[in-house]
Amino acid sequence: MAAASAVRTVGRRSRRLFDIFVAEIPWTVSSKELKEYFSQFGSVQRCQLPFNRDTGFHKRYCWIKFSTPEEVQNVLQKDPHILEGSKLALKQQIRRRRSQRRSQSE
Repeated sequence: MAAASAVRTVGRRSRRLFDIFVAEIPWTVSSKELKEYFSQFGSVQRCQLPFNRDTGFHKRYCWIKFSTPEEVQNVLQKDPHILEGSKLALKQQIRRRRSQRRSQSE
């Protein structure tokens, strides 16, 4: 039981390392296609597209990690982002230092 809790905690922490959260992804779009699309703005280090174990389909959202903050700004400056006729919803992930998180929770 403790191991599963530790895995969930690590998963939550790792998501904070991503630069952009993308929602409203069409069912037909794969992580490979997402990486290809976002690579026009810079070097995509990672694309995490979670799947639903029961249905086998992805959950229609993902996290994208870029190499530099400039690449993130390139993505955010373009609007709208459209894949297969659907407008993607983007949100920049805010990175906080540990000291900032502690002071906010106190």
